Amino acid sequence: MPPTHKGLRELFTYPLMSAIFDRRTRRVARGTSVVSGPISYTSPNKPAPLSPLEEAVLIVSTGLTGKSTMHDVPAKNDDGSDRFSAPLINILARSASSIDNAHAVSFFLINDEGTWLIKHPRNRAGLELLSQLPPRWEDWSESDWLAAAASLKHKLYKERLDFPRHWPYYFIWNRQLSNRPGTTILLPVVDLTRQFINVIISLLSEEDGQRPLFIDDWQRFRPRTLLDWGAWFGGLVGLVPDITYQIIGGATRARGDWLNRDYPAPIGFANTLRTDYETFFQMQNLMLIAQGMGLGAWIHAAVGSPYLFERDPAKGKFGIEFRMQKPKKWRRWPPLPTTLDNPIGIDGVLETLTPPYVKSMNDAVDTVIEEKYGPAGTYGDSTIFDRAYKTKEFGDAFLKMANRRPTPQAIDYTKEICNYIYDTYGRFPAHVNAVHVPGVWLQFSHLELEFYEKYFDKDLYHRQAAHDQLWEER
Repeated sequence: MPPTHKGLRELFTYPLMSAIFDRRTRRVARGTSVVSGPISYTSPNKPAPLSPLEEAVLIVSTGLTGKSTMHDVPAKNDDGSDRFSAPLINILARSASSIDNAHAVSFFLINDEGTWLIKHPRNRAGLELLSQLPPRWEDWSESDWLAAAASLKHKLYKERLDFPRHWPYYFIWNRQLSNRPGTTILLPVVDLTRQFINVIISLLSEEDGQRPLFIDDWQRFRPRTLLDWGAWFGGLVGLVPDITYQIIGGATRARGDWLNRDYPAPIGFANTLRTDYETFFQMQNLMLIAQGMGLGAWIHAAVGSPYLFERDPAKGKFGIEFRMQKPKKWRRWPPLPTTLDNPIGIDGVLETLTPPYVKSMNDAVDTVIEEKYGPAGTYGDSTIFDRAYKTKEFGDAFLKMANRRPTPQAIDYTKEICNYIYDTYGRFPAHVNAVHVPGVWLQFSHLELEFYEKYFDKDLYHRQAAHDQLWEER
């Protein structure tokens, strides 16, 4: 059945291609004045916050859809031999592409009522939440959207996140237009710890000769044992530039064909491992949804790390307080970000897989293994896994091939790599923060239509001009 609410009905019938064609950045929110010489404007209006329903659509649209991921990948090699086919962290699908379905992106919601974290449940918990609702969004009632959104919001502060209107917090026109009263903002952050561990496990679960030898491109290789010296003179790492790098896990591990010695994997080359790409897929989705709803939407440079974590109300700094991991002391100046505080989480709310949230990096690796292969894990819960298949027989067949835990040798080497990074740099990961801040946010608003009517071609905001009739809010 089509939604009974007019705004929802209009949203679900708005063509995708029209949303793509008409999508534009529209910055000036209701109640905002603009100082811009001959095109200045003084607003006679009060700020007009988004309605609870409008915010609910945006909140829910960042999360689970109730569908399962597709396992349409080969579970065998061309010759019929076994291959690793279990890279996914989660089975239930999210509304935007996520590397290995890691669901590593979390959003903070910022509005006039405060600052919130949107917490999406995973796997079985997510399925239980969605089972209480119609299976497809287009069948949801207004109350369904509101209830689902309310279950995802975790309030952190009673006021909106904000900072003094100058560098390094705001700059250029952002000072006048960004984070104004009445606007709703979604600010993404990315937990890089799980996917970093997951990628290492996946790479080390490949066949003999296909697993990379990990090296630290920030440290020089200094042989300390006879075995290491033997590896040096034996040309263990064949590329001349690479022989100066620190081999993670000891040179002896690369003997034989278990690892590929010709193409080592520098841990610094990985950076975010593209885990943050989900952020940008999500934001494009939200921009298109905002166009369909007739809202103004604006992706722009937000208050970035480390300034985002400053909270000192006496100085007008209303940031988000994270637990910060202090950098270790260095005799020489190491590369960034190892000399900076590392945001690792919000206690009890958003916790990464790094001490003290886990006892050790061994426990962090064990947690990823359990979350993937344990009884309630990604490849352990056939009830969820089978949902993608036409019959349970097909799901069970793929699951039987995929549900092979990594070998003890792969797990041990993964732990060695993770412990090396943590012990050497006093943080995990080393080359990026545990909680990565992409440095952008997306602002939604009801537009100051009088400003646009005075200065702009009406074809550039025709959907926004029809908003009040579409949603019948005011």
